[in-house]
Formats: sequence, structure tokens, C-alpha cells
Amino acid sequence: MPLPIAAIGGSLIPASIPSPPQSVWHLGPIPVRAYSICILAGVALAVWWTDRRYRARGGRAELALDTAILTVPIGIVCARLYHVITSPDAYFGPNGDLARVWRTWEGGIGIWGGVAGGLISGALFLRHRGVRLAPFADAVAPALLAAQAIGRFGNWFNQELFGGPTALPWGLEIDRAHLPAGYAPGTLFHPTFLYEALWSAMGVCALLWLERRLRGAGACGGRLLWAYLMVYTSGRAWVEHLRIDDAQRVLGLRLNEWTSLVVFVIGLIGFIVVTRRGPSDAITADGAGPAEAPAGSGGAGPSAVVDEAGGADGGEPAGGSGTPTREKADDPRGPRRAPTELS
Repeated sequence: MPLPIAAIGGSLIPASIPSPPQSVWHLGPIPVRAYSICILAGVALAVWWTDRRYRARGGRAELALDTAILTVPIGIVCARLYHVITSPDAYFGPNGDLARVWRTWEGGIGIWGGVAGGLISGALFLRHRGVRLAPFADAVAPALLAAQAIGRFGNWFNQELFGGPTALPWGLEIDRAHLPAGYAPGTLFHPTFLYEALWSAMGVCALLWLERRLRGAGACGGRLLWAYLMVYTSGRAWVEHLRIDDAQRVLGLRLNEWTSLVVFVIGLIGFIVVTRRGPSDAITADGAGPAEAPAGSGGAGPSAVVDEAGGADGGEPAGGSGTPTREKADDPRGPRRAPTELS
């Protein structure tokens, strides 16, 4: 479908954004849904990028994949559960259809349930594996935001979760079959999927910039994950305010707006607490040391912490050089163990 063109300010720009003509294809009897493709593409990117980032910190290869095998299914179930609980009328109301609870391909994945389920199950899994949470959390934070940016395009294919009417040149066209009651055909709507995707993409850039600043000053120590919560929720609250789909409201605000506010505060508190505690990027229990300490750290950076701790088997330092530290040579009590609290 060609995009309508409007002359504005002497230049030609698109006058609207068309919705995709179809959202499902068939390979024989098997339906291939664009919504699922977008989610899976986001998951694949997140796993691949997290693995690269974590290995760059000295972490064990394939730990990201091992974690995703557990957390992704749990996250999807929790995301669906959150949506069903917060949109009960669509399933349990007078005109609801209980059978739709299982039709995840029609949409209805609550990101908050997915984030909560994924983070909690991931933290428990990593702790069970003896992996320190902070370095892995820093590795996964921008990857999560990138995955969410891709996943939002599933809403575009499903023609759902758009905003109110708009006369802006990037208004979204909606087919008659998906048009909300009370709106005339041809009405353009805010493409909230695009707003959130762009916000998430800019958030990825912001997190990478923050990472350079924090590591240059010493360590991230898990603060990227707390920053991720603040970055995402600050944009999500605005996007949520634009949407016109049915939602539970509390004191005039949509439930997800309140959720965004609460999660933002949690992220802010977490960031402050880790900063005051003294962040560390040391990986002390998964058999590998972190990436090289920042230049100018005088050897007091994360690598020095891991060298004190030694390898996971109590033998050589995690750096693998086999050279004893001064403390190991002079202290008859042997090397001190690095702190093991999780941050």
C-alpha cells in the first residue's frame, strides 16, 4: 500500500503510517504470526547481545542462553497472567470470552508481568548457579530494552494498543475490522507502538553512555538494571497516557501508569542504594573474572577484587595468570575472600 503524501513546509513527507495488510502467514497447516515473530526476534537479540556483553566482562559463555531457557517461558506466562488480571472484563466480564485467555497470539502480553517474572526467576537461577547478580544485570539491561523495542512492532501487525486520534503526519491507519467503536473510517491514531519503540532505542543509547561513565569511574555494580527501570518507565508512562484501549483506572489514571510510577521509584531507590554501598563488577563464583579494570584505576578495580578472591576452585586467580598477589605471598592466613553479597 503506497503511503499518502502531503506537502508540508515545501517538503514531501508521509501523511500517515499504514497498518500491515496481514499479520499471519501459513506454512501448510502451520500459522506463522507476526506478533510471535517480533517477540521471538527480540528474545533472540537479547540473548545474543547479553552473552556477548557478559563474556566481555569475563563471565562464562552461554550462561545467557541457559538463563533464557528458564526465564523466557516464565516471563511469557507471567506477562499473560498480568494482562488477564488487569483486563478482567475482556475474559470474565458479561461480554468476555474465557477461551481467549489462551490465545496469546491475539495480543495481550503485559510487559510488567514479563519483566517481573523474568527478573525474579533469572535472579533465583543465577544465585543457584553461584553467579553474582550485578555483572549479569548490567549485561542484560540494554539488551532487554532493545528486545522491547522490537517486540512492540507486534502491536503494529495486530493493529492494537494505539493512541487517540491525531492529525499529525505520522498518524496510524487502522482497518475497519480493528477500528474502535465511535470512530469513523479514515481516522488516524497515535502510533504508540512506534513511540515506545523509539523511546526504547534511545534508552539503549542512554544506557550505553551511562555504562561508559560508570565504568570509567570504577564500576557499574548492577546500576544499569536500575537505570533501565527508570528509563523505560519514564517513557512508558507517557505512552500509556496516550492509549485509548480499555484499562483499569485508579484515581483517574490507567493502572499501568501507576505501575510505571512505582517501578520508576523502585529503580531510583535501587540505583541510589547500590551507589552508596560501593558498586563492584567482580564475578566471584562462576569460574571467571571480570573484564580488565579501567585505565588509571591503579589496580584497585574489579580485576583486583577477583584476584584476591581467587578462582572458583580456590586455585589460581580468576585472571588465570597463576601469579600470586602480594597479599597472598605475605599474609600467612592466606588470601582474603571477596565480599559475596549480591547487589
